[in-house]
Amino acid sequence: MADHLKRQKRKKLLLYIVAFIVFQSIVIAIFALTVLKVKRPKFRVAAASFETYNVSASSLEMKMNARLGVKNTNFGPYKFDNSTITFFYKGTQVGSASVPKSTAKFQSTKRFNVTINLSSTSSDLATDYGSGILQLSSSSRLTGKVELMLVMKKKKATNMNCTMDFHIQSGQLQNLNCK
Repeated sequence: MADHLKRQKRKKLLLYIVAFIVFQSIVIAIFALTVLKVKRPKFRVAAASFETYNVSASSLEMKMNARLGVKNTNFGPYKFDNSTITFFYKGTQVGSASVPKSTAKFQSTKRFNVTINLSSTSSDLATDYGSGILQLSSSSRLTGKVELMLVMKKKKATNMNCTMDFHIQSGQLQNLNCK
């Protein structure tokens, strides 16, 4: 009888150990699939204002203050390197500014301002000047690392491609669309 009871206790203990291991494996798998999954941060032009602007049928001269944002949805900080944001008019570069090295904390958005001098003497300005709207675009690439739980570091890069319309009469941006 004693041997039979000992065997049953060992079987129960073994069953509890196996159940605990299965439960821990499920918890670790869920944790790895949700918290440890590294997502690509989002880099956007949030808004822009113009200190000075002089637009004519033959030339474009503007000083833009752009507010940029890096949205980090990960469970760890995103440390990104220096980069450059470039603005285009009809595919031609009209200005650029440097994006400083910084960190976007976990589950937050890092906001910062840059000043860009835009200038062009494109022949396309005459037709757009007549319509009252200049179509601008911007692009940039941020590279950096997401640090998870102070142990794991994953490299992630994000691209910014924005289009915007500059309304000549009001001096305001309209239809700001970032991908």
